Amino acid sequence: MNRRNFFGIAGATVVAGLAGQASAESMKPIAQGSFEGRSNHVTSGTVRIVEMNDQYFVELGDDFSLDGGPDPRVGFGRGGEYLGHEGYLGALQNLNGKQVYAIPRVWSVDSYDEVFIWCEVAGVPLGVASLK
Repeated sequence: MNRRNFFGIAGATVVAGLAGQASAESMKPIAQGSFEGRSNHVTSGTVRIVEMNDQYFVELGDDFSLDGGPDPRVGFGRGGEYLGHEGYLGALQNLNGKQVYAIPRVWSVDSYDEVFIWCEVAGVPLGVASLK
């Protein structure tokens, strides 16, 4: 098993089609933010932490956009620092549009105050959203 496979297994699950199956009433917003680009990348759009059926999810909005980068990942940060495997949610599925990532049930969403789009290859942030 290589490192990428390990993090894919250890991290959260990408949830395809969740937003289309859930009504707006069933998804309770917990926190939200807007992405700002980092490391000379253009990253924009909204992100929300939502709760549905006693499970938490990170939802990148319809307006999410990243200009590119090798091996982009989605994960949590705290105090301006990306948490690496401790906060890893999954590989970014698309450069644009809505995406939903399940947060492992054993994680406390209150422990995180940022969502990162992270370039694993270069070890730099591509975008950061502070959660409020």
